Formats: sequence, structure tokens, C-alpha cells
Amino acid sequence: MQQRRLEVDPGAPAILVVEDDRRMAAFLDRALTYAGYRVDVAEDGERALTRAEEQPPDLVLLDVMLPGIDGLEVARRLRSGSGVPILMLTAREGLDDRIEGLDSGADDYLAKPFALQELLARLRALLRGRALAIAESRRGCLTFADVSLDQDAHEATRNGRRLTLRNKELELLAYFLHHPERVLEPRALLEAVWGYPYLGDANLVHVTLRRLRQELEADGEPRLIQTVPRGGYVLRQHANGPDSPPDRPSVAANEPA
Repeated sequence: MQQRRLEVDPGAPAILVVEDDRRMAAFLDRALTYAGYRVDVAEDGERALTRAEEQPPDLVLLDVMLPGIDGLEVARRLRSGSGVPILMLTAREGLDDRIEGLDSGADDYLAKPFALQELLARLRALLRGRALAIAESRRGCLTFADVSLDQDAHEATRNGRRLTLRNKELELLAYFLHHPERVLEPRALLEAVWGYPYLGDANLVHVTLRRLRQELEADGEPRLIQTVPRGGYVLRQHANGPDSPPDRPSVAANEPA
């Protein structure tokens, strides 16, 4: 006897789950539906890209290990034409794997196995971020030195050069532009930009900041987002002390980049 599917508010956020493991896909489908989301499941990358084009979701929950097109390539293709939030699921926990996932276009990552409550919290945070980004888009331009962020167009420039930034990088830049000359701790950035409580691991902040800095300094421009030893980061034009090199490959979990 087929179990009747729970009815969900048609106005609820739509989540596209991309997962080839049938048991995991069924679990996510059921759990997210009971949490009040509209859920669509794609078993591979090709189907995911087709579904996302036909019925754009509010968020994509994307497994890395997929048959055919893997999750990293799916993220790249989605990101090339969409700003939809992407939460990547991965069985690999190394920092390099996380960097690869974020570089491919994901906004966040979660290692398997995971607690359902943490997954739901991260989904809520990403959806809040999207809602805030939409609200922020009505607030005009932010500028500091030679950097400008057009919140209506979701575009940033430095000295007239357009910056290629993803969702969280734009949100992180906006937060710095709203708080120039103020030292911001990684834990404060994690809570403000991602909506997560700080539990001792700020790698997500460090990795995203590294990519933001690389784009800001792509033409050899001087560093604006500077490291404050034992303090955090600050947006300012002139350095008042030592700072990290722009191409530092990795950081410890609680050490500023």
C-alpha cells in the first residue's frame, strides 16, 4: 500500500534534492517535507540541471558523488546562470575538499553523516540569507575606497573592474562595506552572514574570505580587507600592521586567514 504524501503549503520554499542513493534521497524527501518544504528529487546531475531549468528551486541540496556529472560540475553549471543557494553534501571532510566545493559555486557544505537538526538549521540560514539579499537589493549602492557594490544589480566593482563574486562572497563584502574601519571577528561574521552559532570552527569564513580577497586583488590592487592579529578582519585603506599574503593556501580552524 502506497503511503499518502504529506500536503505542503504551495507557497513554501522549494528544495531540489540531488542524491543518487535511494535510501538517503527518500530520507531527505520525507524529512524536508515534514519540515514544511516542497521537495523535488533528482537522481543524477543531468536530471538536476533539467529540473532546475524547468522549475527553478529556492535552494539546491547537492550530493558531491553522483553518477555521470558529479556534484562539483553541477554546482558550476547552476552557478553560471543562477544565484540559487547551494548546500553541498560530501563524505569528505578535508579542508581542500571544502575549498573545492565552495570554489565550484556552493554556498555551504555539510559532511556526511550529519544530524538532521543541523541540516535544517543550515537550510534555514541559507534561505534567510537569500531573503535578506533580496531585501538588500532594494537599498542602492555601497562604496568604500575604489570598491562599489550595486545591491540592485548584485554586482561589485573595484576601480571599475567588475568582480566575479558568488552569493556568500557578495554578502560578506556587503557586511564589510556596512562596517568599514571596524574589526570583525570570524565568529561575528559567521553568525551575521551565515546565521550559524559559532562552535569553534570558522573555516567557512576563512575560505570564503580567501576567495573574496583573491577577486578584490586580481589586478594587483592593495589589500582592503586586512587581518588584525588575534582580532579578526577590518576593511580599511591603510595597513596598521602585518597582514597575511593574498594567496595563503590554508588556515587552521580558528586562525585568521
